[in-house]
Amino acid sequence: MLKEVFENLIENYCHDHQLRLKLWDEIEIAYTSESRYYHNLHHLVSVYHELKAVEDQIYDFDTILFTLFYHDFVYDPLESDNELQSAIVARERLAKVGFPILLIERCYEQIVATHGHHRSVENDTNLFTDADLSVLGKDWSIYLEYGQQIRKEYHAYPDEVYRIGRSKVLKHFLAMERIYKTAHFYQLYEKNARKNMQNELELLMD
Repeated sequence: MLKEVFENLIENYCHDHQLRLKLWDEIEIAYTSESRYYHNLHHLVSVYHELKAVEDQIYDFDTILFTLFYHDFVYDPLESDNELQSAIVARERLAKVGFPILLIERCYEQIVATHGHHRSVENDTNLFTDADLSVLGKDWSIYLEYGQQIRKEYHAYPDEVYRIGRSKVLKHFLAMERIYKTAHFYQLYEKNARKNMQNELELLMD
């Protein structure tokens, strides 16, 4: 499904069939790495469906889709600049396919925004970062599986180090006035997301 979405999207800007195939292949390779337990193609599918549900609220859906495909292109749990590096890749690839420069920069900024998930002046950016965090507000069983997948991605860290780092992340979100910046996602997930993260925090402290 994702391949079809990507091909239909990129066909609007690129008529080089081989280039289109190459770009999809490298996306697929990146997101199917054996080290990815959560930040993989399943994550992209989930976020895609969240975005489709609010498509009528999105000003520039093509840019949002490119943001989706590239926002976790670079993912190394040992590094702290994955979002920036992913944004740089997106900028390079979209320039090759002739995507408008202003929209490339919009995509770049949307990807970088997933680093802290703070409120943006751009509604599309808020919708994307909210969709990216939608797993936080799912049923506890789904959230618990997500937490286990994240732990596997950070397997290089011993338990004590992981607990400290993960607790810091959870407290960062819980300290926000609103985790979800848009009305749709706030109403749908805010309450449950806070409950889930507080539960995980308590488990980490046991």
